[in-house]
Amino acid sequence: MKRTLITLALTLTVAAPAMADMALATSKNCMACHAVDKKLVGPSYKDVAAKYAGQKDAVDKLAAKIIKGGGGVWGPVPMPANAQVSEADAKKLAAWVMTQK
Repeated sequence: MKRTLITLALTLTVAAPAMADMALATSKNCMACHAVDKKLVGPSYKDVAAKYAGQKDAVDKLAAKIIKGGGGVWGPVPMPANAQVSEADAKKLAAWVMTQK
């Protein structure tokens, strides 16, 4: 019983940050166009993470795209600007996206 509770606590501790950032992405309406592992209107977060892997400034680049929008990187459909997303939240979202493998 004790081992089960410890395992459950560790699982929740590891899953909590991922769920918190998924909640942020949902609250900012990101999930309307993006999914973690499949293309919707925009690319999957796993594809974005793969494309920007190894780039030291990836989080800053993605955070700027979240706020300002952009186009031409993933096809003809542009990403709209999301000026309602704060810089801190944009960086948190971008950092989370970069953890998707």
